[in-house]
Amino acid sequence: MRTYVRKRIDSANKCSYNVYMSNIISGFTTKEKLEILADAAKYDVACTSSGVDRKGKKGELGNSKACGICHSFAADGRCISLLKVLMTNHCVYDCKYCINRRSNDVPRAAFEPEELCNLVIEFYKRNYIEGLFFSSGVMVSPDYTSEKMCETLLLLRTKYHFNGYIHVKTIPGTSDELIAKIGLLADRISVNLELPTAESLKELAPNKNFSKILDPMEKISDTIAAHRLAIGKDARMERANINRYLDNSIFNSRMTIDGEKVKAIGDGRENIGLSRSVNNKTDYTALVPQGKQGGDLKRPFAPAGQSTQMIIGATPESDLTLLETTQRLYQAYDLKRVFFSAYIPINEDKALPAIGTAPPLLREHRLYQADWLLRYYGFQAKELLTEQRPFFNEQIDPKCDWAVRHLEAFPVEVKTASYDVLLRVPGIGPKSAMRIINSRRYGALSFESLKRMGVVLKRAHYFITCNGKMMFKTRIEEDYITSRLADSESKENWRIAHQNEQFHQMTLFETYGAMSS
Repeated sequence: MRTYVRKRIDSANKCSYNVYMSNIISGFTTKEKLEILADAAKYDVACTSSGVDRKGKKGELGNSKACGICHSFAADGRCISLLKVLMTNHCVYDCKYCINRRSNDVPRAAFEPEELCNLVIEFYKRNYIEGLFFSSGVMVSPDYTSEKMCETLLLLRTKYHFNGYIHVKTIPGTSDELIAKIGLLADRISVNLELPTAESLKELAPNKNFSKILDPMEKISDTIAAHRLAIGKDARMERANINRYLDNSIFNSRMTIDGEKVKAIGDGRENIGLSRSVNNKTDYTALVPQGKQGGDLKRPFAPAGQSTQMIIGATPESDLTLLETTQRLYQAYDLKRVFFSAYIPINEDKALPAIGTAPPLLREHRLYQADWLLRYYGFQAKELLTEQRPFFNEQIDPKCDWAVRHLEAFPVEVKTASYDVLLRVPGIGPKSAMRIINSRRYGALSFESLKRMGVVLKRAHYFITCNGKMMFKTRIEEDYITSRLADSESKENWRIAHQNEQFHQMTLFETYGAMSS
């Protein structure tokens, strides 16, 4: 019977460490490694579209569609389209919130680069996956681990000619040269902020700090912008369309996140500091030699952009603090997405919620909805929440929560309201707002026609009039409307808050049976 290696490593004991590393690399079959390392990766959020279109090429395997990468695990358990896996779950860091922290007594394993490449290709050929979400614990050092990850990526792109989608989570403290190679081999890069304040990061992750996270995040955004300018595109990857409401004018030219200075990406070459980036070697492509060993410079740098993740509920920060940090990250680094991950209590520590505490899934859901309001609806963090009310009412969605606290702005007459005003009405989205604007030019509007346009009247009818009349006689009072809205969402709220009890991450073996090593 196989015995898992559970020995805690003393890094000063080199001989013991070498034996340990040999055991976690060669002590398991590929199937056993996959079970350990896929399970260890489940706390990394990767539920996103790929954000990049790339057609198939003759002699290469796979392609990528901007909308083609589904969730890496789904609530209904129907599909896995990303192989979400760690290079290793061994880690020299001791982050209090992490299942893979150094002090935890858990099975440890590690893939060899060739071994992981074989898994990716075989799973792809069997139509199990469409791409790879690739992360790792810190083995020896950030650079040592990143070298192993780069070796894997280079093999996939060159030896195996894998043309599919790859999302890589980088390790804070990795050298510029290695991040340069990762950016040219992967489609998206994540540099996880983990926590919204420096104080919380120091408390829960003493081996990390904001400068080690924000510095590569800035350099990556600079390099993406430089690549886009070089091919004649707008330097702003995301704010040019999706995040267009996050305008520079709402901040000073120099901004801070919890005291750490961050820069604002502007509209042109002079504002992103392109010449400074190249001269100071923060343009990562300048650090990579041409040729197969360094990556193909014709390939765009991180064409699907970069993202980050914050843990929700492990520390006492308010929703306002989380949203302000999110807004500044979008503004400063032109991120594709900021992901939120509800903390699941898995470690015993006085600084963390007790094991058995329910993860704040409904709060996570509300923060994602608020993130949508920042990016698509023109709201700002300090509009949605205030110092006096720094948390959302979780029983109603953030847009409704804002509306019931600003009843002086309602009801809105749909026949005359501008597009921006309509966007702020609960139950009216960008598409239905545009349909209202276009339709009222040619005929009368009614509540029935609004419903056909996609307006969610169960929320909207408290806040709009049509031809001067409300749909129902309604008391315009905060408590009354809040209670009615909460009642209408109670079943959905319960489902979200308890989904952790109903669903679990799929494994490839549940669906497709055992795989030989």
